[in-house]
Amino acid sequence: MAEFQVVVSDPDTGSTYQFEVDGQDANRFLGKDIGDEVDGGAVGLDGFTLEITGGSDEAGRPMRANVAGSNLKELLLEGGVGYKPSRDGERKRITVRGRQVSDETAQVNVKVIDGGDVAAALGEGDDEDAEDDE
Repeated sequence: MAEFQVVVSDPDTGSTYQFEVDGQDANRFLGKDIGDEVDGGAVGLDGFTLEITGGSDEAGRPMRANVAGSNLKELLLEGGVGYKPSRDGERKRITVRGRQVSDETAQVNVKVIDGGDVAAALGEGDDEDAEDDE
C-alpha cells in the first residue's frame, strides 16, 4: 500500500504545509507525472487543485521531469534538479528517479494552482489572529 508525505506549497504566501497520506488518498497520486493536476481532497483541501512539481524516494533521490517512468536512472548532469556544480563546466553522474509517482516515492511536492488561501482552509490564519487579540 502506498504511503507518502505530501508537501503543499502556497505560491501566494510562500508557505508550505506537510501532510501524511496513505490508502485511498495516496492512490490518487500513483501513476501521475510531474506537471499533472490532482484534486486537493487527497490531503484534506477540498475544492483545491494541486499540481505535482516533484518529489523524492526513501534514499533522497529526486524525481526529474525529463526521465520517463518511475525507475532509477544514472544521468551525467551539469546542473539542475539533483545536482548543483561547484564550478563552471563541472559534471557528475547522479542517480535520479523518473517523473512518475510510484510506490517507491516517499515525498511528493505539489503547489496550489486553484482554490484560494490554504491557511484559511486549514483554519490556521484564524488561530493566530485570536492569540494576538488576547
